[in-house]
Amino acid sequence: MVGEDGNPRRGPNGAPVIRMMLMPRKDVQLENAWNVMGLKGTGSDSYAVTDLFVPERFSFGRDAAADRKEDGLLFKFSTSNVYSFGFAAVALGIARRMLDDATKVAGEKTAYGTKRAMRENNVVQANIGRSEAAWRAARTYLHMTAQTLWQAMAENGSLSLEQKTEIRLSSTWAIQQASEIAATIYHMVGSTAVFESNPFERRFRDMHTVTQQLQGRQSHYEIVGQALLGLETDAALFTT
Repeated sequence: MVGEDGNPRRGPNGAPVIRMMLMPRKDVQLENAWNVMGLKGTGSDSYAVTDLFVPERFSFGRDAAADRKEDGLLFKFSTSNVYSFGFAAVALGIARRMLDDATKVAGEKTAYGTKRAMRENNVVQANIGRSEAAWRAARTYLHMTAQTLWQAMAENGSLSLEQKTEIRLSSTWAIQQASEIAATIYHMVGSTAVFESNPFERRFRDMHTVTQQLQGRQSHYEIVGQALLGLETDAALFTT
C-alpha cells in the first residue's frame, strides 16, 4: 500500500503494509511475464488492472490477525514464515530426486574412455556419500525447526524475533545445501546431465532458480549473525 504522499506505507516493525484485493477475473489482464530458466511450472505471471475500485470489504491484510478467519496453528504463521519453509522444502525435493537419479546412473553408466562403471569410482562413491549426509542433515535441521516452532506457536500464539530468525537460518541453510548437492551431482554424471531427455538439466535449472529467490539469499547469514551478536538487524523481513 502507498500513502497520500505516494510513498509505501510501513507497519510498526518497518515492513511494508500489504493488503490483498479480491476482484472479478474479467477485470484483470494477465501478463505472461514468467519467462525464466527454471521453476516454469509455478505460473508466476503478472497482472494489470485499469481504473478498478475495490470495496474495503474485499480487501484484507495478508498477515493481519484482525482479518484472520481461521484460528488454526498454521494460519498464525506469517506468509514470510510459510514461504521460507516452502522454498526450502522444494529445494530439498529437487536435490533428493537428483541424488536418487545419480545413484541409478552410477550403477549403470561406464564413462567414455574408462573400463569401470561409475559406481566403482572412488570419487563418485565419496560424492554420493557426502551428498547423502548433507541432504539428511539439512532436512533434519529444517524439520526440527518446524516442529519446535509449531509447538511454540501452540503454547504462545506467536513467535519471538529469535524464533523467526531460526526459521530464516534453517531454510536458507537447507536451500544452499541443496544447491551444493545439485551442483555436485550435475558435474559428477558428466554429459548425461546436459540432455533434455535426462532429468538432470531441468532440475539443475530449477535449483538455481530457487537460490535466486528471496528465501535463499546469502545475506540472510549476515543478518542472523547480527542478531546473534546482539546488533540491530536492518531487515524487516526477519520481523514478519
